[in-house]
Amino acid sequence: MDIAADSNEIAKNMEVIGTLQGFVGETVESSLLDPDDCWQPTDFLPDLTRDDAFDQVTKLRERTSCIPDSIITSLVGNMITEEALPSYQTSFNLIVNEEKELTSTNGWVRWSRAWTAEENRHGDLLNKYLYLSGRCDMKAVEQTIHRLIYNGFNPNVNLDPYQIIVYTSFQERATKISHVNTGKLADKAGDNTLSKICKTIAGDEARHENAYKSFMTKIFEIDPNGALKSFEQMMRKQIVMPAVLMAEGNKNPNIFTDFSAVTQKIGVYTTWDYASIIEHLVSLWKIESLTGLKDGAAKAQDYLCVLANRYKKIAERMKIPDEINLSWLSNNKLAF
Repeated sequence: MDIAADSNEIAKNMEVIGTLQGFVGETVESSLLDPDDCWQPTDFLPDLTRDDAFDQVTKLRERTSCIPDSIITSLVGNMITEEALPSYQTSFNLIVNEEKELTSTNGWVRWSRAWTAEENRHGDLLNKYLYLSGRCDMKAVEQTIHRLIYNGFNPNVNLDPYQIIVYTSFQERATKISHVNTGKLADKAGDNTLSKICKTIAGDEARHENAYKSFMTKIFEIDPNGALKSFEQMMRKQIVMPAVLMAEGNKNPNIFTDFSAVTQKIGVYTTWDYASIIEHLVSLWKIESLTGLKDGAAKAQDYLCVLANRYKKIAERMKIPDEINLSWLSNNKLAF
């Protein structure tokens, strides 16, 4: 597609996005919660105003002392990803929101604010829990967070609002899976509180996932050809993980690759999960049954309908190193 055609396509997509602002505003009311009704990080943390505060911290440290380094590493990576929220909101606003008044009642602006407000609690809670646990080098963790936000975020959607909705639909589901699986491992290791934290965060991600998927469902109803082509373009480039730029300029240039290897090894987030998400979205948006397609959309349909199986074959061949170095751990080394 040439530059002019690409520009015209994006302009058309932005018009469709604009027609959805009423539906998006309704989704804020139906899918997101009033701040007074939301859980807050302190609901899961020791109450430092109480006389037995240090006893509570001691119990927390006792629980986390039994958690394997691999799970702590996964938790740290999840937390770092959540902490880069400013980059994600900035990216979303630049691509989707033509309305520049941040206190606007426009549905998309309201969604961006309310979604960000809910997401903000996730990194806050995990950060404090890890700090109190004493299980990792928090200075190294903080430097990674700083560098990730410093480096920015590029979902590689070419300013196409359809693609950013595909991206968020996919990524919210991926994040949910990661938190659910981390919670299961924490529970197995004996930390029921951490397990509850992960499952609670996953519950938020599930609501957000369903909302973004509903936005894309509406887009498919209005513009199936454009939606299909954007879905294909996003998947051809692959879904870039939000924390991928944590490595740029880092003393360990492989830090994101190493983190990903850990999540693969312990089953927190794997190539199998990537394939299953593709399969889920293709089914949800009824890609295989779309008819009357034109302008390359039929080829996009063919590509998407077999994509999940391609990733399943890749998953079968995946190999993970036996030892990984990560600055987040106090001993700086993780062996499997």
